[in-house]
Amino acid sequence: MAGADKHDADTVKRKDAIHTKILCFVFTGESIGTERLAIETHHMHPILNIAVKAARRAATVINRASTQVDLLTVESKAPNDFVTEVDRAAENAIIEVLRDAYPQHGILAEESGTSGGPDDSEYQWIIDPLDGTTNFLHGFPQYAISIALARNGVLEHAVVFDPTRNELFTASKGSGAFLNDRRIRVTRRTRLAESLIGTGFPFREFKHLDAYLAMFRELTQKTAGIRRPGAAALDLAYVASGRLDGFWEMGLQPWDMAAGALLIQEAGGLVGDLAGESAFMQTGNMVAGAPKIFAQLLSVIQPHRPAARQA
Repeated sequence: MAGADKHDADTVKRKDAIHTKILCFVFTGESIGTERLAIETHHMHPILNIAVKAARRAATVINRASTQVDLLTVESKAPNDFVTEVDRAAENAIIEVLRDAYPQHGILAEESGTSGGPDDSEYQWIIDPLDGTTNFLHGFPQYAISIALARNGVLEHAVVFDPTRNELFTASKGSGAFLNDRRIRVTRRTRLAESLIGTGFPFREFKHLDAYLAMFRELTQKTAGIRRPGAAALDLAYVASGRLDGFWEMGLQPWDMAAGALLIQEAGGLVGDLAGESAFMQTGNMVAGAPKIFAQLLSVIQPHRPAARQA
């Protein structure tokens, strides 16, 4: 019997070895051949681990509520801008975890605004507890939790968590970007004409609608397609993971952009405002993508952008 047990164990080892070898080959998406998948050990920074814990705590709140959406109380913060008790409960869950670990840090959250700690001038958490609330309310499974930490205004850690697909996007400055512990990089695509581009239609205010429509019209003709799923944090995570080749939107808030921006940068992409500069967090207008796609997007967008002081 002991010999049989050893034989069974050896068989399992051989099968595992074969399975591992199979998993080490993936289609590149750029050619018919295959390439070996680099297996990288992902050790999260302790601060990032806390952010992930906070995101998963919020996801528990959101997932529980997703089965009873019709019973939720919905308020309108502004035209087409909604908030529910789920947004607030998820935000409270995130803040509780962060405050417990780092009571000295400042917080900028979508629903509760800015709150300080002893070190709030140095560290600030930027939180969107439920990006894509309108999607959530309609049962459209495209929404996410977005958490980022900035130190002295520089983004250092990021989490975007999609609770419907259990997809966890993470990044720490200088350490790369990951999806469920697998290293991700922006697309290798180099031609705008072959690119899939994400965007967000203006919905809070419409003062730049004409400029946006001019951009949309030209990019519709110069790309492989445009997608508007309705959750900017996920759109940016998709750029970081190569699912989208680029992205642009106007009128975003810091909590819409912070985590996704760091994901893209750590995945090898570029992020800027409509002028290609670094002021996107201040202006709320963003362009992002793989380096060559980023440049081509800007060349189409810039002739149509609002006055420089507004972009």
